[in-house]
Amino acid sequence: MQTRTTVFVVDDDLSVREALELVIRSAGWRPILFESAQSFLAAPVLTSPCCLLLDVNMPGVNGLDLQGMITTSRSRMPIIFVSGFGDIPMTVRGLKGGALDFLTKPIDTMALLDAVSSAVASSSFSSPRSNCVSHNWMRLAETP
Repeated sequence: MQTRTTVFVVDDDLSVREALELVIRSAGWRPILFESAQSFLAAPVLTSPCCLLLDVNMPGVNGLDLQGMITTSRSRMPIIFVSGFGDIPMTVRGLKGGALDFLTKPIDTMALLDAVSSAVASSSFSSPRSNCVSHNWMRLAETP
């Protein structure tokens, strides 16, 4: 049985989460939505192919900080940033940190689908145990 690809969405804006959910679901992927980095970190770990759509500007832990936490753990989860307030230094930081793409809001649907398709393809070439992190998110969140 083939595992359905998961697309995590972390964005503090409910309307953005809901819009992304519709696009992701219509493409045949399974969206899992989070309103904050903290709620994402508290979620159970999946080991199926996946990617992460990550807002940059959020209260508490922002998207770039969350990216640092994830990449510190050597996760192979592909990250696509989305931001309504992106600038060149922010984009460069995200891409140098390993993000596959950086999309600006309002998000072009075709650009989003292309970016997620590329991310999913890079995720599916890894071993299933390393796709979406093989550790406990809570331990990662508590690491200084």
